[in-house]
Amino acid sequence: MTSSDDDYVYDEISGEWMPASELALRTQQAEADGAVIFRDAVGNILADGDQVTLIKDLTVKGAGQTLKQGTVIKSIRLTGDAQEIDCKFDGIRGLVLRAEFVRKR
Repeated sequence: MTSSDDDYVYDEISGEWMPASELALRTQQAEADGAVIFRDAVGNILADGDQVTLIKDLTVKGAGQTLKQGTVIKSIRLTGDAQEIDCKFDGIRGLVLRAEFVRKR
C-alpha cells in the first residue's frame, strides 16, 4: 500500500493530519518504549484534561447514585493503571472510572 492510498487521521497529540499507518507506528513505538497508553471504549487515546462521555449507566458504589449514559465528565486525570481514570463529578469525591465505559468527547 502506498502512502497516497492511506487514510489520513487527526493526531490530537501533535495537532497534525497524518497517514493512519504512521500514527499506528508511533503508537506502537510509544508502547514499546514503556509508555502507558490510555484508550477509551472505541480506541481513542486519552490524555489528562480530556472530556469524556459515559457509554452506559454506572452505579457509583458508596455514593448511592447512578451516573446515566451520556453524562459528560470534564477534565479527567490519568492514573498509573491504563484502565482507570480519575475524575471529578458534582457530589462524588474520589471518582475513578474504567476507561472501557467512557468515550472521548
